[in-house]
Amino acid sequence: MTTRITPFLWFDGNAEEAARFYTSIFPNSKVGAISHYGEDGPGPKGSVMTVDFTLDGNEFTALNGGPQYTFTEAVSFVVHCSTQQEVDGYWEKLTAGGGKPVACGWLKDRFGLSWQITPTVLMEMLVDKDKAKVRRVMQAMMQMVKLDIQKLKDAAAGR
Repeated sequence: MTTRITPFLWFDGNAEEAARFYTSIFPNSKVGAISHYGEDGPGPKGSVMTVDFTLDGNEFTALNGGPQYTFTEAVSFVVHCSTQQEVDGYWEKLTAGGGKPVACGWLKDRFGLSWQITPTVLMEMLVDKDKAKVRRVMQAMMQMVKLDIQKLKDAAAGR
């Protein structure tokens, strides 16, 4: 690991599966070091303890910590997308295998981790000086599950 701060994600026995799933979705990604529990546990001897992985250049660690803790929406990862094709592609891949759409560009993947698949143009629209435009965009976004760039642009234009 080369970054000072690394997200550390707690899984219940499927950390390696999750790391391989995530690295298959994002470019510039790979699974790194995998450590295993020894004789002193707390996991079964020889089972995967941690998996280091990189997603599009960002480092993460996954831990097989057990069922005590699960993911909540209080923590999510934003995927900034420049095109509708990117939005659609990440949405499809991250909801595959049991993931669930939520609302307003949010989804939960099959491991329960929350993601926001967000067009970069949305963030630009939400800081526009025209408050009526921002309001229209916000109202349009609140009606969506997966975000639609053209509909957001139409809302910004008052159509």
